[in-house]
Amino acid sequence: MRQPQRGRKEVHMKEVLIKLNEINDVYTLVNTLVGYDGDVDLVSGRYMVDGKSLLGIFSLDLRQPVKMIIHDEDKVDELLEKLADMIVE
Repeated sequence: MRQPQRGRKEVHMKEVLIKLNEINDVYTLVNTLVGYDGDVDLVSGRYMVDGKSLLGIFSLDLRQPVKMIIHDEDKVDELLEKLADMIVE
């Protein structure tokens, strides 16, 4: 395993696919992510938006699952538990 360089924090990422089936799912996602201290991005095709941006999420094609990238693994298990209904296995 690679050691982090001096003065730099090693960054871990977690990626999961989520499906937002209705408008309330988008509101629930944003409200949950706003309470999370780390950075979360959503990726659909070649577009990436901040997961805490309601307008950004609505600009994505939500007919298909989108990739959620969690950039900091602090409390990630707790976050994924809250979003378990949206996660596509």
